[in-house]
Amino acid sequence: MPTAPLICRETVSRVSSVLNRDAKQFGKKHMFDGSEETCWNSDQGSSQWVMLEFPQTVKVSQFQIQFQGGFASQLCTLEGGRKGEELVKISDFYPEDINALQSFKTEETMLDKLKITFENSTDFFGRIVVYRLSVLGEKL
Repeated sequence: MPTAPLICRETVSRVSSVLNRDAKQFGKKHMFDGSEETCWNSDQGSSQWVMLEFPQTVKVSQFQIQFQGGFASQLCTLEGGRKGEELVKISDFYPEDINALQSFKTEETMLDKLKITFENSTDFFGRIVVYRLSVLGEKL
């Protein structure tokens, strides 16, 4: 089965923080708008995260993320789960501190919700900047 983008209009997203609480300029929606001019910018803190809740069960096989260099995470933890269940760790991944779109394959996992935790930022203050986030796989 071919992989397809899983994040859609009905996907609910939450983030740990937004820089200066300025969601209009730095909000989570900017990770999914397809524009290279906009981004989600977290506030300061040692651990930032993005949570996605899909409108239906999906099978995730890959995801893509584009950071702003200097505001990337060197260690990310991927967790997932089904509705009404606790999240379980799927894997760790190690992005580079670059501006380019990076792709990460993961063990195919059926889930309804997905959490990416950015464990340690290359920014001294712990900020994370994401221009693009895509989750690929199958809708079930």
